[in-house]
Order: sequence, then C-alpha cells, then structure tokens
Amino acid sequence: MTYSRNDAYAEAGVDLAAGYEGVERIKKHVESTLIPGVMGSVGGFGGMFIPDLNDMDEPVLVSGTDGVGTKLKIAFLMDKHDTIGIDCVAMCANDIVCSGAKPLFFLDYLALGKNSPELVESIVSGVADGCRSSGCALIGGETAEMPGFYKPGEYDIAGFCVGIVDKKNIIDGSSVKPGDAIIGLASSGVHSNGFSLIRRIFDIGDKGSKALSVRYDELSCTLGEELLKPTRIYVSAVMNLSSSVRIKAISHITGGGFYENIPRMLPDGIRARIDIHSFPSLPIFEILKKKGNLSSHDMFNTFNMGLGLVMVVDSSDVGAAMCRLTNLGEHPYLIGTCIEGESGVDL
Repeated sequence: MTYSRNDAYAEAGVDLAAGYEGVERIKKHVESTLIPGVMGSVGGFGGMFIPDLNDMDEPVLVSGTDGVGTKLKIAFLMDKHDTIGIDCVAMCANDIVCSGAKPLFFLDYLALGKNSPELVESIVSGVADGCRSSGCALIGGETAEMPGFYKPGEYDIAGFCVGIVDKKNIIDGSSVKPGDAIIGLASSGVHSNGFSLIRRIFDIGDKGSKALSVRYDELSCTLGEELLKPTRIYVSAVMNLSSSVRIKAISHITGGGFYENIPRMLPDGIRARIDIHSFPSLPIFEILKKKGNLSSHDMFNTFNMGLGLVMVVDSSDVGAAMCRLTNLGEHPYLIGTCIEGESGVDL
C-alpha cells in the first residue's frame, strides 16, 4: 500500500508517516496473538471475532477496561516500555476472569506526544505478550499522536477486554457460606496499583530519581526494575482449576488492597477472616512500609501485599485446589476462612 504524505499536518506536530511505520512494526506482534475466531487483519475500522458457542447453553459476554496508571512514570524514567502492555492486559483480563469468563479478545488505546515507531512497537509487543498469556487475541486498537498534550517520550495506554462464560458457570459469590476456605495466589510484586504513594515515598518526580537505581539487599535488582515487574496474569490458573474444582468467588487485588477488593466477592452476611502470617510478604512491601512509615492498615488498604488474586472454595476442596494450582506453576496459600458477619475483612 502507498501512504500519502501530509506536510501541513507534519508542521503541526503529527507525523502520519511515523504512524504508518508503527502499524507495520506491530503487525507481527498482533499476528502472534491470533486464535480461532479472529476475522480480518490489522488496519480495519473494527476488530471482528466469531465466538465458539457450541458448548454453551446461555453465553454471557463479560467486559473490562483499565489502564496502567502512574506506573507509567517509572517506565518513562527507566526508558523501558516492553512490559507496560502486559500490565494493561493483566488489569483487564484478571478482572473478567473473576466472573469465570474466558478472555476472547483485547483492544488497546495508545496516546503519545510524538509518534515514535520504535516506542509504539515496544509497547505493543508487551500487549501481545499479555494477550498470549491470557489466551486472547489482540484484534484492534488505536494510536493517537497528540503533540502539546503529552510530553515527548510520554504516553498513556488503556485497554478493553471481552470474554465469555456460560451463564450457569458464572462465578458470582452467591454460594459462599461460613466455613468456606480462602486461597490466595502469589503476586509478582506491586503489580499496577499504589504508584502515586510509591512515587511520594521515594520522591520520584518527573525529572527522575536516584532512588530507582538503588539496589536493596532484600531485592535481586534495582528498585526501578522491581517496580516495573509486570502484573501477573491468572487466567490460565483460574480456567484450569475451574475445570476440576468449583470456585465460588474470586477477587482481583488491585487498588484498595485487601480491604476494598475482598468484600466485593462476598455476599451479604459473609465476612472474610484472613491470617496475614499465612503467606510471605514480598521484600518490596517491607521496604515500602519502612521507608514510608506506613501503618499495616494503610499497606493492606493500598497494595496487594504479595497476593494478586484471592478465591473462595469449599473447605472439602482445599487439598485438590492447592495441588492443582501448584502443578500449574502458581504459589497458592490457604489464607483464611469465611465467617458470618457484616461484609468486610478481619486481618
């Protein structure tokens, strides 16, 4: 295809040629995510997907959208952009899998101050990595060059994921009862929440911070590298476990930590009792607590504290669930139980 040139638009700061090059660069990454059901190719006005409904009585579409937040500031300062896309996919896919939905496809929106084809490719390569980990296809997106709105080298990214679940298999917490067990799955680190607080604690501003290059004895990398570890994606674990164990409720531990997210999966009249000594606290959280002089309440009300996903199963299924999750490569912990009481969490 021959692309047109627009000198007037280029003088205004929008480089159409760079946009065309960016599209060409990301094609191989998009194609690496293709799964049965995808129609068309990159470049159309809408992404198309034909879902397989053969084994479903009442298919229900489940959607989720999210961004990465101020974790992007760390990526800008570190000039490392190939994992941010994983975070974007994870924040959406982990949300919809809480309903038992299998992700089908993903679309992203990327806005930049100046269109750099190399930067776009790096970011989208991460999106493709996240899609492959989630088992979904990247079927479309949008890249917007917005000179004067974003600083050169800075951008924002958001995503949108659609999944599907048979109505009878929806995980909604309605069957949770007192005595049910609560299992937590290990996180990879901070994931994508709490970064406004993190940046304040370490005095990380727009012009950079020496703190990002500091190596702590407790960490195997620099602080900056630790903070950029991508959000763990739990789709495969949930889909595999649900084939043999009935999962009654799931919570994705994001902004608001334990206190805000765990109650969201529980029905009225059920409270979660969590033993905070039942799972290891990752070193980064100990550093944050000490450096920021934060209370335990503030820590558990902000961060995932080492558990990125929490689920409820019947007490009789704990052994099977723990064994299956371990065999899937997860690090599961029996962290608590469900009790009668007003909705909330006791730590």
